[in-house]
Amino acid sequence: MKNFFLFIIFALLIQSCARVGSPIGGGKDTIAPRVTGFNIDTSRVNVPRDIKQLRIDFDEYITLKDINKNLNVSPPIENVTRILPSNIANKYLLIQWSDTLQANTTYNFNFGNAIQDNNENNPLRYYNFAFSTGPKLDDLYISGVVTDALLSKKESSGENKMVVGLYQIKDTMDYRKKPYYISKVDDDGYYELNYLSPGSYKILAFTDENGNSVFDPGKEKIAFQKDPLNVEKSVSGLNLSLYPSKKPFKKPELKEVPGGVLMLFQGNPEKVEVFSKSEKLKDFKVTHNPKSDSVRIWFDAVKSDIGQNSTENLKFGYQADAKKDSASLFYKYNTKNRMTLDNAGSNLLPPKTAFKLTSNYYVDKINTQDWILKIDSTTRQDFTAAISETNPYQVIIKSDFISGKKYQLTVPKTTVSSFYERNADSKRFDFEIDKIENYGNLTLNLTNAPTAKYWVQLLDNSDRVVYQQYTSGNAVKFDLLKPGEYIVRILVDNNGNKYWDEADFVNNIFAEDSYTFYKIAVIRPLWEAKEDWDLKDTRVLDLSKMTAPKAPPAKKTEDELSPVNNNRLNNNNGFNNNNGLNNNGQNLQR
Repeated sequence: MKNFFLFIIFALLIQSCARVGSPIGGGKDTIAPRVTGFNIDTSRVNVPRDIKQLRIDFDEYITLKDINKNLNVSPPIENVTRILPSNIANKYLLIQWSDTLQANTTYNFNFGNAIQDNNENNPLRYYNFAFSTGPKLDDLYISGVVTDALLSKKESSGENKMVVGLYQIKDTMDYRKKPYYISKVDDDGYYELNYLSPGSYKILAFTDENGNSVFDPGKEKIAFQKDPLNVEKSVSGLNLSLYPSKKPFKKPELKEVPGGVLMLFQGNPEKVEVFSKSEKLKDFKVTHNPKSDSVRIWFDAVKSDIGQNSTENLKFGYQADAKKDSASLFYKYNTKNRMTLDNAGSNLLPPKTAFKLTSNYYVDKINTQDWILKIDSTTRQDFTAAISETNPYQVIIKSDFISGKKYQLTVPKTTVSSFYERNADSKRFDFEIDKIENYGNLTLNLTNAPTAKYWVQLLDNSDRVVYQQYTSGNAVKFDLLKPGEYIVRILVDNNGNKYWDEADFVNNIFAEDSYTFYKIAVIRPLWEAKEDWDLKDTRVLDLSKMTAPKAPPAKKTEDELSPVNNNRLNNNNGFNNNNGLNNNGQNLQR
């Protein structure tokens, strides 16, 4: 019996020890920190202008997450000297500054999702604290939704960098400074600008990529209204659509590339003229596509004895539209540079399409007399070859290709010429023609079609342009599409310059029109898909239904033209990228 009682006592001790450090009841803490007090009077008016800090007390220990990205103060207080907590959690938030505040002004501190409890990181979402240095607290607001007009879904990074700002309308307005009022856009695209005073403002939204609260043209997307926004009462439902922004002109960078020099601009000039300022360089050629950021300067470095034994300073003058200047680089000839030829696409061609060769040099002439095309490695077959009219870095080979058959094309050396170079090596290309039953077709019948020409693009589920046409009219047909599911987008060439122009905030010019079909286009083998699309239909594409795998790489056609600022190609060949936008579009709602 004595042993039995000892066993019971021992078991109780073990059970007691097992409970140490274990939670007893209750679920995970999901409650955000609660404000218990602050250093400014509860009325928050007539606050002295010489106050130098804001302190907010909480009912538990807090930390601040990405406070510099989340915190927006409107109007801006430039000289913030200290923000607590920094590394160690505490029960209060402290912001100190050295500025003297403006008279009769309402200040709003928007903390975004920065304030979190120390244990479970529960955020105090979009907390605002406002006070006034005058007798009343301004209480007007503007709210709405911001969408990215050329994205069909949120970017994979998941980080939302969009902000909305108001600038006061003045005789001189400096958009290189922070907006007078600014607020972050939440993860659902909703924004609120609170505690506004009556007045006339310029409203804009942008993707604040570098977190400086200032719009950077060409690097960040932009949405704006052309006319001033007169705020006399609160406004709800002011929605904004973001578009890529036009890059400002920037002096070009120069670098050595196969065949000469690449002059790389920013700002996509319409026309560029180049002049040599070096005594040795007399014979050269210049190629540039309108609206391309790449200019190629071609010359024979060996014949001109440039950069052969040592680095030489090459100088060029240029006129890019209205800009006139000069630029230079230290040039050294690369003895490994050679003109090369490659297959421009896949080794498996869709039926009824041409075979294409691509070069790293501008193709000036071809001599096809000794070229050989064979079917099944034995029988020679007739063909025609020509330099592409829209891409001088490509050669297009056409023949009566038969589905399911294999082909060989032999291109002897020195039969493809650039200005000062020829292909150095003979090369054989093997390819096969796919079966027609592996493809389907799509016809789009448009109502309220654009009156100007436009690009119709088919995008896969990663927002990559796979097929596109530059066309006009009320009907568009795509033949020989790989089976899959596609997003359909239209970009309108409103000004007819064969380039889709981005938003130009500096000159108050909207981006050109864009539309996205509210349905996913489903392509099946040997299927004629037909879709009717009214461009005034405001229904929105539901991507949750898009489940097919990614579509295949684009099969570029001879008449493709680039609708976007995407001109920096592999091989730096200076021709517009035919893949178009990497992102998808939404219906335009300015």
